[in-house]
Amino acid sequence: MRWWRPSVTLIGAALVFGTPIEGQVIPLEQRSFNEQVLRRSGQPVVPLYEGWYENADGTSDICFGYFNLNTDEAVDIPLGPNNFIEPKEFDGMQPTHFDRVPEANYRRHFCVFTVTVPGDFGQGRVVWTLGGRGEALSTPGKVIPPYVLDEPDADARGVIAPVLKLEQDGPEFRGRSGFIAPPRTVASGDDLELTVWVDHPAPRSWVGWSMHQGPGEVEFSQAEIQVDQSTGSGTITARFSEPGEYLVRVQSIYSTTSFEYHCCWTNGYVPVTVTR
Repeated sequence: MRWWRPSVTLIGAALVFGTPIEGQVIPLEQRSFNEQVLRRSGQPVVPLYEGWYENADGTSDICFGYFNLNTDEAVDIPLGPNNFIEPKEFDGMQPTHFDRVPEANYRRHFCVFTVTVPGDFGQGRVVWTLGGRGEALSTPGKVIPPYVLDEPDADARGVIAPVLKLEQDGPEFRGRSGFIAPPRTVASGDDLELTVWVDHPAPRSWVGWSMHQGPGEVEFSQAEIQVDQSTGSGTITARFSEPGEYLVRVQSIYSTTSFEYHCCWTNGYVPVTVTR
């Protein structure tokens, strides 16, 4: 596996967390934020390009995550002038809700969505920009060798991504490209039951639920659970604060410590229509 650190650009320059493979490190005094100092609230969300991998059909998927620099404050940035992807054809799948710094042993949110680019993408770039909290921050996704990721297995470490299902008789899926489940409907203020089936050789697997997009707030009965291999599934409930269209994200990985190695986990998404 190749080791690298995610990067974000600020007004055309590249900031690299850790030792850079390529690009310029912006001096601290020239940044609009300091990723080494977390605050309770008031800080920006940093979009992060995490790498890419090739698909069986010759296309490639580019991974993006984010770092909310607030320990207590979740941030919402609707799609639009403060949350967009260019070229425009790739815009729309990025999150609008950004959870605060996790309390677990990982510091940020890894590869929460991917963008699929054609096999002839070459030296093209997919740029995700987040604004609304001071200076706009952008990160360029590129299909270049130094940033290639293991997917969905890391043979050198003997790690594989879990196989998930979001319906008992639904399709199985695995890897960060994700799967969008059939839509659900629930009334505002009512509980929506969400079950995930997990198949992985480990005795137990971590599962995390998050709001990915939506106009209100989502309260999960348990945002993080462990699914035992013996049972093979885990169920939580979600309650939505107001009507509208939501997208709920689920991620599963053997252990959250593996996020730092950028392999291997699975993403899934559940569209939810919330009525009055």
